[in-house]
Amino acid sequence: MKMYGIKNCDTIKKAQKYLSSHNIDFEFIDFRDQPLDEVTLLKFVDALGWEKVINKRSTTYRNLTDEQKSDITVELTLKNPTLIKRPVLVVDADIRVGFSEKTYSDLI
Repeated sequence: MKMYGIKNCDTIKKAQKYLSSHNIDFEFIDFRDQPLDEVTLLKFVDALGWEKVINKRSTTYRNLTDEQKSDITVELTLKNPTLIKRPVLVVDADIRVGFSEKTYSDLI
């Protein structure tokens, strides 16, 4: 199991705490320390679609131009990984974004 995100994100911290408290092992990959590659990003997008992958509530998204917002690209996202909704949890072929106890409960 892999969790992608940034270490100072509150939602990441909640998700990590939940998994740890249920003794679920995971590997954490910080977008800033280990930038995503195009193949990994495209796996997220293929599985979920851009609408679910991009965090439109993020400061990074709000700072984009209207033109960039209307045309989110792989290149733009790789340059600005904080555009990605967090956390991204990859369990075998299952990919999920965001965190709620309800959506993680089936991992227990």
